[in-house]
Amino acid sequence: MPTIIHERVRQARRGVEPSVVARVASGWIVMGDVQVVRGYCMLLPDPVVPDLNALSGESRETFLRDMAATGDALLAVTGATRINYEILGNLEPVLHAHLFPRCSDESVEIRTRPVWFHNWEGARRFDPDTDRPLMAQLAAELRRFDVAR
Repeated sequence: MPTIIHERVRQARRGVEPSVVARVASGWIVMGDVQVVRGYCMLLPDPVVPDLNALSGESRETFLRDMAATGDALLAVTGATRINYEILGNLEPVLHAHLFPRCSDESVEIRTRPVWFHNWEGARRFDPDTDRPLMAQLAAELRRFDVAR
């Protein structure tokens, strides 16, 4: 059954997905629809697969390497103190990884809690114009790490 992830990967392949940061060996780095924290990204596999366990050997290693390299790039461009990595697949039952930069200036009430405790309804939506500078910096870091194509 096609999901939003399937559609975003199709749009990325066609070059019409505005949230694409970079093409990487395992798929696509895209900005999150809701920028609940600055720099929230996702890694979408291409081709789309049901879950991490559907990948084997080199494909699995490549996905995880790309995820970690994206975290390194996010640390470099956002000034975050750490990156939270989440592979859930609950709402969109296909593989995709969420990467959330976490910063020391977050409120004390949520700093040590999962990002899902942030105010998602009040958060800023992804905007290609507003987010373009950060996307360009992130893409440059991914190229520097020799991950982006």
